[in-house]
Amino acid sequence: MTASRRTVVRHAPGKLFVAGEYAVVEPGNPAILVAVDRHVTVTVTGTDTGTDASDGAGRGAGGGAADVVISSDLGRRSVGWRRHEGRLVLHGESGGDGRQARAALAHVVSAIETVDRLLAERGLPVRPLDVSVSSRLHEDGRKFGLGSSGAVTVATVSAVAAFCGLRLPREDLFRLALLATAELDPKGSGGDLAASTWGGWIEYRAPDRTHVLDLARRLGVDRALRAPWPGHAVRRLPPPDGLSLEVGWTGSPASTAAMVSALHRRTWRGTASHQKFVETTTDCVRSAVAALDSGDGPGLLHQIRRARQELARLDDEVGLGIFTPGLTALCDTAEAVGGAAKPSGAGGGDCGIALLDAGAARDITHLRQRWERAGVLPLSVRPALEGTEE
Repeated sequence: MTASRRTVVRHAPGKLFVAGEYAVVEPGNPAILVAVDRHVTVTVTGTDTGTDASDGAGRGAGGGAADVVISSDLGRRSVGWRRHEGRLVLHGESGGDGRQARAALAHVVSAIETVDRLLAERGLPVRPLDVSVSSRLHEDGRKFGLGSSGAVTVATVSAVAAFCGLRLPREDLFRLALLATAELDPKGSGGDLAASTWGGWIEYRAPDRTHVLDLARRLGVDRALRAPWPGHAVRRLPPPDGLSLEVGWTGSPASTAAMVSALHRRTWRGTASHQKFVETTTDCVRSAVAALDSGDGPGLLHQIRRARQELARLDDEVGLGIFTPGLTALCDTAEAVGGAAKPSGAGGGDCGIALLDAGAARDITHLRQRWERAGVLPLSVRPALEGTEE
C-alpha cells in the first residue's frame, strides 16, 4: 500500500516587549508584551506512516536515509538529521559545516526533539518529517529583533505536534516550546514564546526554568506539562485606548541572550540596587497593566516613561550598553512630539517602541521622518491579534 503524503502549516507571530525587560527573567515577575503581524511559518510534510517511537533508532523507511530534513529561507540548503536515542543527530555532516548547521537550526531541532519525547511517552509513533521554515521577521538578511527564535520554536512545536496527531491547547504548546528553549538556554524568560503562542497584548510571568527542566528530566515531558509551574501566568490584555504603537529599528542587531548573560555575570545581581530595579520595574508593569485594563492612555504613557528611566538607571550602574545612540535618538524623538518611548527587549540595538496619540497623524508622520533622519528605520508592523493555531 502506498502511504499518502500530507502537509501541516502553522504560523507564529513575532513580539515586542512593552515593559518589564530584565526583571521578567526572575520567576513570577510581570512583563507586558505584544505580538506583531510579522510571522514565522513552519510547514511539515511527510507520510502517514511512521516509525515506532519506542525503538530508539528512529530510522526512516530508507534505512540510512535522514529521518528529518530541515530547510530554512535563512540557510544555504536542506539539512538531514536522523533520530538516535531521543535526539536528532546530523546526517552526513561533520566539522565546521555540521556545527554551523546545528547552531543555525538549534531552536527547530530542540522543538522537534521535545515533541518526539512527548510522543514516545504517550506511545505514539514518530514520523519521517520534511520541515520548512520561512520568516518575515528578517528582511534581506537583516534581523529586526522581533523574537524570531521564539516564533520559530512555537511554530515548529505547533506544526510537528499537529502533524503527528497531537491536539494540544495553547498552554501545552507554550510549555513544550519553553522546555525546548530552556534546553538551549534556561536564562531566557519565555516571554517571546508566550506572545507567539497567544498573540495580542499580554501580561506574562515566567516560571523557574531550572525547575521545569528538572521536572521534565525526572518525570518526563508529559507529566511536566500537567504539573504546576510556580510563578508562571499569562493573561490577555486589552490594547491601549487611543494610542498608536510605533516601532523603529536602529540598524544594529543585538543578542538578547548575550545581554542577559552579561547581566547574570555582574555582581550587581542580589544587591540593593538590583532589588530596587526589580521593585520599580514591577510597579511600572503593574501600573501599566491597570492603565490598559481601564483604558487610561495618559497613565500608560507615564509608565512607559518610568520604565525607560529605570532601564537607563540600570544601564548607568551596570554598563550593559542597553541604550545605544540609535535607541536614545529613537526615544528622545518620540518624547519631543508628545509620545513615550523606550527600548524593546534587552537593548543594545534592535528595536524601540513609541506610543503616541492615535489621532495625532501629523505628530506620527513627523516622528517617522525624524527617525529616518536619525538613522532609525520605521517598521510597518502592527499588533497581531492571534497567536499560533491550537
